[in-house]
Amino acid sequence: MVAKIKTGDQVKVIRGKDRGKEGKVTRILPNDRLIVEGVQIVKKHMKATQQGQQSGIVPVEAPIHRSNVMVIDPETKQPTRVGVVVKEEARDGRIKRVRTRVAKKSGKELS
Repeated sequence: MVAKIKTGDQVKVIRGKDRGKEGKVTRILPNDRLIVEGVQIVKKHMKATQQGQQSGIVPVEAPIHRSNVMVIDPETKQPTRVGVVVKEEARDGRIKRVRTRVAKKSGKELS
């Protein structure tokens, strides 16, 4: 199964308090959650450590569910759904099926 959203994808938030913000996916967590840079910022209260880190309130990016974001189409720069296309390629004398992600709006292949 091909993942619809991958690390490094440019996404736009379509639901929640950060609706309309765009950012790059930095991490994918279990349970269909993502960390997107600049989105879902929460304040974490940090305790001082022995290594010299000071205590204080630090802004941290919190996870957001994948259903609340859409991948941005590289061609139209608009949010789009992601589809999967199966292509057959000849490699080493064998036919191999390769699944690639495609933007539904433009049909362009996503990296």
